[in-house]
Amino acid sequence: MKTFEEKSREYYNRIADNFDHSFDSMVTDKFKNFLLEDIVIHPNDAVLDVACGNGTLLKMLSDRWEIRGYGIDIAEKMIKNAKRKCPEMTFEVSACDRSSLPSQTFDVIIVCAAYHHFPDVKAFAQEASRLLKPNGRLYIADMYFPVFRVLANLLLPFWKAGDVKHYSPKEIQANFESFGFEKAGFKKRGLMQVVKMRKR
Repeated sequence: MKTFEEKSREYYNRIADNFDHSFDSMVTDKFKNFLLEDIVIHPNDAVLDVACGNGTLLKMLSDRWEIRGYGIDIAEKMIKNAKRKCPEMTFEVSACDRSSLPSQTFDVIIVCAAYHHFPDVKAFAQEASRLLKPNGRLYIADMYFPVFRVLANLLLPFWKAGDVKHYSPKEIQANFESFGFEKAGFKKRGLMQVVKMRKR
């Protein structure tokens, strides 16, 4: 039986070359724009996009601010295309919870429409804590199912893209608080949520 990571890798490698014209891109673009409404970026911030896909969000950020952009993704073809889209940035094929990036490197870590794919969110929270500088900012933009989350989670094993679980904002916050983060804000719109955390 395939692991969640294997399912995700296969699915996103399969759609990587046409991702910008896919249904997945149409959905995730809404999350990207929602996140960009009030994300805090300072000049020359080191920004890590976890599950960066083909680098679209980092490109959007660099069009607005001067950043040092980094991205990791489990799908090799996504990383190949991200390097083409953002040749001045650094990309690595990596799972969310075990990159080779140096500790305390980043001012900002972003996860956009991918947190529900992570097989071990506690391991990711620990990795995010390792990678962020003190007072670093973390943004989790993901699906928001206040009423139907339990039903949605029951259906996930039948989805081919490696989805693991949809989380409430309280679940996301509690997970990161266990690893030295504090709540920095929350917003929602329709089926979208952004949980903002800060590393102490």
